[in-house]
Amino acid sequence: MSHRLALLAAFTAGLAAGLGRAEKVDMSADELRDTATHVVVGTVAAVYERAEASGDWKYTRYVAEVRVSACEKGAGLKKGELAYVRYWRRSWRGKGLPPPSTAGHRGLPAPGEAVRVYLARNAYDGFSFDNKDGGSMSSAPTASRS
Repeated sequence: MSHRLALLAAFTAGLAAGLGRAEKVDMSADELRDTATHVVVGTVAAVYERAEASGDWKYTRYVAEVRVSACEKGAGLKKGELAYVRYWRRSWRGKGLPPPSTAGHRGLPAPGEAVRVYLARNAYDGFSFDNKDGGSMSSAPTASRS
C-alpha cells in the first residue's frame, strides 16, 4: 500500500509542477542596481494605465510620474523633476492553461507612495532585450519602497 501512496504522491507533485506558471524570479537589490541605467528615489505623483488585448493575453500598460527626490545612479535626472516610468502586467484570456511565461511587473506603485525605482533607458529592462525606443522601463519586477 505504501508503494501506491508514494506513486500517487509523485504523480500529484508532477502534475502540480506542470500546472504551475513559470514566473520571473525577483532580482536582488544588487542585481537590480547592476541592470539599471538609472536608480531614482521619489514619490509617485500619478499613474496612468491602458488595457489592450493581444492574442490570448490582456495587457495593462502603465506610466507612473515619479517626482525625483534623489538620483542614486545615472545622469540627467535631478531632484524635483518628473521621471516617467513604464511598466506592465498581463493576464491570460485564452482557453486552457497559460503557457509558461511571466505576468509582468509586481508590486505596482500607487499615487503618493515613496519608491526607489530601477530604470533601464535604451537598455535591458529585466524582461526584454528590445528596449531601444528612448523611454525608461522599470528594470525591477517590483518598485522597492523607500
